[in-house]
Amino acid sequence: MPQTIQESPATPLADAQADPHAGHGCGGCLDRRQVLQRAGLVTVGVAAVSLAAACSSDGAAEGDGAGGDGSQAPAADGSLAQLADVPVGGALAVTDADGNKLLLVQPEAGTVVGLSAVCTHQGCAVVPDGEELSCPCHGSVFDLTGKNVSGPAPEPLPTVDVHVADGAVLLGKA
Repeated sequence: MPQTIQESPATPLADAQADPHAGHGCGGCLDRRQVLQRAGLVTVGVAAVSLAAACSSDGAAEGDGAGGDGSQAPAADGSLAQLADVPVGGALAVTDADGNKLLLVQPEAGTVVGLSAVCTHQGCAVVPDGEELSCPCHGSVFDLTGKNVSGPAPEPLPTVDVHVADGAVLLGKA
């Protein structure tokens, strides 16, 4: 007589292994792997947007200062700043009439040195930071002579000719 094989009734455990969503009323649920993959994609997207913003050529938000980046715009008389505005032992960020970002440094009272405020690493705007000049994008730090003291910048900040006349700092040689 032929032997009949009888299937055992399905158990809840067997059903769950066959279909993890069975009995949960969750026809479109994601499994753990899908959730983690999607979270990873979101994280990568957010990181990419953040990196693009940090590496923009401006290096600062638009409209947060007279020069568009916190720097002082040139005066109506063409001066970059007044000597009294440049801190002794520090620097002042300015923008010239052509939109070039500059740093005016006063290493000792009455002496002003001009430096480009464009970081030699990737072109972000370098800003005064006490007795140093800092690039907020990638962490390069320069001394008040423009020499790189740390960070990825490969070259010092280029000098820009400036002079003082009647208490005003002007672009160019005297």
